[in-house]
Parts: sequence; structure tokens; C-alpha cells
Amino acid sequence: MSVELASGRIRTTGGAEAVCYTDPLTGLGNRARLRDKISKLVQERSLDPAPFTVGLVNLDGFRPINDLFGHTAGDDILCQVAHRLRACMPPGAVAVRLENDAFAFVLPLVFDERGAEKVSDIFKDVLSAPYDLGKRTVRLSSSFGFAIYPYAGEDYGQLMESVDTALYRSKRRGRGQTTVYSVDIAEEMKRATQLEQALRRAIIADEVDVHFQPIVDLRNGAPVGFEALARWHDDELGFVSPATFIPLAEERGIIEPLTEAMLKKATRTALSWPVEMFLSFNLSSAQLLDPTTHDKIMAILRSVGFDPRRLGLEITETAMMADPEIANSIIDSLRAEGVSISLDDFGTGQSSLGRLREIALDKVKIDRTFVSEITRDRPSEHIIKAIIALCEGLDLEVVAEGIETREQADKLLQLGCSIGQGYLYGRPMSADRIQQFISAAGTVLTAQQQFR
Repeated sequence: MSVELASGRIRTTGGAEAVCYTDPLTGLGNRARLRDKISKLVQERSLDPAPFTVGLVNLDGFRPINDLFGHTAGDDILCQVAHRLRACMPPGAVAVRLENDAFAFVLPLVFDERGAEKVSDIFKDVLSAPYDLGKRTVRLSSSFGFAIYPYAGEDYGQLMESVDTALYRSKRRGRGQTTVYSVDIAEEMKRATQLEQALRRAIIADEVDVHFQPIVDLRNGAPVGFEALARWHDDELGFVSPATFIPLAEERGIIEPLTEAMLKKATRTALSWPVEMFLSFNLSSAQLLDPTTHDKIMAILRSVGFDPRRLGLEITETAMMADPEIANSIIDSLRAEGVSISLDDFGTGQSSLGRLREIALDKVKIDRTFVSEITRDRPSEHIIKAIIALCEGLDLEVVAEGIETREQADKLLQLGCSIGQGYLYGRPMSADRIQQFISAAGTVLTAQQQFR
């Protein structure tokens, strides 16, 4: 027996068995209740193996709630989640809380993938409504994983392993995702684990390299700086794209050692460049959630002896949106040290104009998707023109990415953008080729000046 309190929390009363099967915070069932429910269903359906579905749900971005507002606020949200799940469970279904923000449910009358996805859509809507924390409200999305008996497992252990795999894949794909377990998904996750192990070894062995792409003055092609880009070639896997291993490093919690190793290598290389040239370096979304990021970056710069005023850090709108308060604090503290901040891939996010007003920035990088179409697509030209005008009004420098033709460069100059990068000026190159590139660019620039 349970009683709902005015606060929204559940107080459980009754016998010892009820206590053993009940989560004390929310009043939902616990892991023991989940195991019992699944085991009984498996036993019932072993003779007539009608499918049933097990689901897991995690709240996206729940951890910062405890950090920012305290554990009482976090507990209140968990109780509200429990109340909502209890209210929308279909007939015969049961919901439980496993730990932290992990909830599970058993759906005896959901037999296939389509049914699981329909339930997911309903739960997502219910859980995305604002959560009341007294003087404030917060919104959270949720990620789901599903496993269907007997295809994803024939007992409690196998089903839970499968549903864990499905949920993990959802969280890898971003916020608010749903995955129903299949053999193909299991193979995909197995490959990701193998890749993770190889990447961990590569980080320890210092086998991930840094390459540098020139950023130039479009008026004369002279390099003004270089962007550091991670490159990894594994003896067994071959070349692994950064679009694959960087997100994996973030997901598996190894982005910090990878980034620190890359920044050390990049700043040591940049020490040999002319002092007027800057180093541009990408910050991950995980680093904009870590309050110690400022101290770690400054410690690396001090150990290398690199001037913070020559370092430019690139961030994305998506990374900023994860926790704007922490991200802004990190950005402000770094800018106070002389580090410049660039907003990368501008124009592709959902709240670009608002971000320009809210973030203390120095530069904006126009995304390559607009630059690639600038000479043949009038809307792209007008978008770039508007971005340049906006940045001029906000006293922000504009850098264009992905310049591949002289026509694109000329059009950007005509519109008022004088700094850019792309294959027209140079592909990412190893550290030992940069001095040669700088010297060659200087020779060309001198020749241009002589013929004026």
C-alpha cells in the first residue's frame, strides 16, 4: 500500500514484501520488482511464447539539475517523472525506478517494434512537459531503449543486457532518441566498443596526431593562423575519421585526455610560428559542462609557455545549449585570460541569433554549407551577407569555412568577409610541413607586393 504526499513524493506502507519491492523515493517498484515481473512473464509465456516488451528511459541532461539546483530539486523531478509514468502506463504494464534518473517498464501487451515506438512517442510527450521546481521550471527530453521477448532474450539477464544496449545507442545518437534492440544494433555497438578500446590504447601511446589547416587573409592568401585537427591512423583499423572517433571519445568519457594531449601537441607546434599567428582549437561539448576546463587549459598553456592571447577556442551552439550557465562561466573566465572564442558552424543551429546576444564572443565562423553555395544560390549569398552585417554591428570578426574555389573567395571579399579557410588555401597538414607552407606563402606575398 502507498500514499501520495502533498509534495508529490510517495510514502510506502504495508508489509516487508512491499518495502523490498518499492523505491523509497518515488513509490514505484524497484529492480527487484522488475526482475520478478519479467521472470513471471517469461514463465507464463514459455509455453505460448507471445512477445512482450521491456523498456528503459533516461532523462537527458538530468545531472546538471543536481549540480545547479541541489539534490532536493533533482528528487522533486524524479518524483514528478514517477507520477507521470504511473499515470500513462497502459493496462497490465508496470513502471519501476532503477537508480538515479533511470526508469524501466514492462509492457505485456506491446508485441513489436512499431508498438514500442508508439509507446515511446507518448512517454516522450508526457516527460517533456515543464517540471515545477517552485520558483522556476525546467524542461528535459528523454532517451529510450526497448527489448522485445523472445527475440532480444529469453530471460531477465538477456533482456536487460539487450535493453541496456538499445538505450546506450539512443544516447549515442543524441537527445530524445528511441532504439528497439536488434542483432544489427548489437553488432554496431560491438564495433563501437572495439573502436573505443583501440582509441584508449592510441591515447595512452600518444598515437593520435594533430594536423593544421591554414586560416588566411582572403585579400592576399597570407596565413594568419591555423586550426588544429585530430587525425588518427590505427595499424589494424587504418584511417579513422574524426567524425567517428571524436563523438565516440565524448560518449565514452575519454574526450578529456584526448583533448589535453591534442592541445599540448598543438601549442608546442605553434610556438615555432611567427608570434602574430594564432592557433585555433576546438572545445567539445563535454568540456563546456566541466567547471574545471578553465584551470586545465591554463595549466597546459603555462606548462608549454604559450601565450593565451594567441589561442582561439572554437565552440558550437549545440555544446552551448547543453548547460548555458556553466558554458558561459567557462567562456568568460577564458576570455579574461586573453583567449578568444569563436562560434563554429554558425547558421546551422536552432538559435543562432539568440546565441550571438547571450555569449561573449570574438569571432563567428560561417558554416561551409552556405559557403559552398554562395556563387550559385542566391539565398546562401543573402544569408552570408546578413551574417556579415550582423557581426559588424556586434564588433565580431567573421571567418568563412570550406572555401574551395577562387569564385567563392572573391564573392566573400565582395560581401565584406576577409578571413577564411578551405582547400583552396590548404588542406590539413602535419606539423613538419607548416614552416615550409609559411615560407612559401611569404614568398608569394612578397612577389605580389613587388608587382603592385
